[in-house]
Amino acid sequence: MRDDDALFEKGMPIRRAVLGAEYVDASMAKADDFMMSFQRATTSWAWGWAWGDPTLDNRTRSLMNLAMLTATGHTEELKLHVKGALNNGLTVDEIKAALLHATAYSGIPCGLGAFKAAHEVLKREGAI
Repeated sequence: MRDDDALFEKGMPIRRAVLGAEYVDASMAKADDFMMSFQRATTSWAWGWAWGDPTLDNRTRSLMNLAMLTATGHTEELKLHVKGALNNGLTVDEIKAALLHATAYSGIPCGLGAFKAAHEVLKREGAI
């Protein structure tokens, strides 16, 4: 038994609920031995350990992720978490407010990238 098995098992249903089962299952299915180490790590640490902590609700975690991903300019990852934010019950206005707040602290270039990425996902998901 691996040390991270319990966290992996705890994290997988959370990850699937937030990001969507289709996306997560596809990521797992196409992972070769090299990439599976990352899939296990992210599922265990981010989803089992961080998202699995009951202290914060998933709406709050989604807001935090939107802000952090905006500030760090990780727009591809932000796209996943915009969909996750919708899955966690955030409204378009709440997503927009989180991005504007993050823009005020991280700068216009980061905010512009985040808005473009979020807009793409919100349109694709039929939210706008």
